Amino acid sequence: MTFKYNLIIILKNFLRKEQIIDYEEQSKITRVIIKAAVLMLEFGAESILIEQTAQRLGKALGVDSVEISLIPSAIVLTTLLKGRSATTTRRVHHKPINMSIVCDVQKMVIEIEKDKHDSDWVTTHMKNIQPNYYNRWLVILMVGLACASFSYLYGADIWAFAITFISSSIAMYIRQELSKKRFMLILTFGITAFIATLLSSTSLLFNLTNTPNVVFAASVLLLVPGFPFVTSFLDGFKGYLSMAWGRWLQASLLTIATCMGIILAMSVLNIKGW
Repeated sequence: MTFKYNLIIILKNFLRKEQIIDYEEQSKITRVIIKAAVLMLEFGAESILIEQTAQRLGKALGVDSVEISLIPSAIVLTTLLKGRSATTTRRVHHKPINMSIVCDVQKMVIEIEKDKHDSDWVTTHMKNIQPNYYNRWLVILMVGLACASFSYLYGADIWAFAITFISSSIAMYIRQELSKKRFMLILTFGITAFIATLLSSTSLLFNLTNTPNVVFAASVLLLVPGFPFVTSFLDGFKGYLSMAWGRWLQASLLTIATCMGIILAMSVLNIKGW
């Protein structure tokens, strides 16, 4: 039975290789590849990973090569087959970073390379790829604990630890609610920083702790855009300069929005420095 099954698989692969891909089928393959690339870029994948995945997917689906051009807001992709080309462009709408999507696309490509599925199978499979979100209350708890732990490492006392935990947890809840209502990311960061600073200011206004400056600093650590900064440097080192600049600018704008929220809250409360 095993020999018979293996023989059938070998014959299927042979027939697939010999199958003539017309222009309509090549266009369909091109659309499928760019859909996978857009999915990876929207959820924060590194540029070189997107390019390599698109090229592997193209080879597995039967085209000779895949050429891809990445900019922060769009992808241009061309497939080549026996001197014939098919090109398409898609706009990218950035979403919250989620590596589970990137992993699912990678697993799908490995499965296609192994079992030689066609473009229809890929289209159906990608419709079932959904972000794997953690429980929101668990995220709030862990973010609060992480910020409070940083404050402890910087010498905070027990009251400063507690105020940091409460301030950053409430700030994370506000951030989630604003994201759910589809606020602009820059506004979300600015408003969250404003509220986190207002809450942490209780440590200074009511003289609850000897280390209020640590509470102020640790309560807004949840707004540090670390992932965009890291991927921008990685893209820059690997030659994707336009992507690197785009991601660096986005991370810088989020940092400026956070600073504006902190400064506004301190101005309202008439607090001079941390």
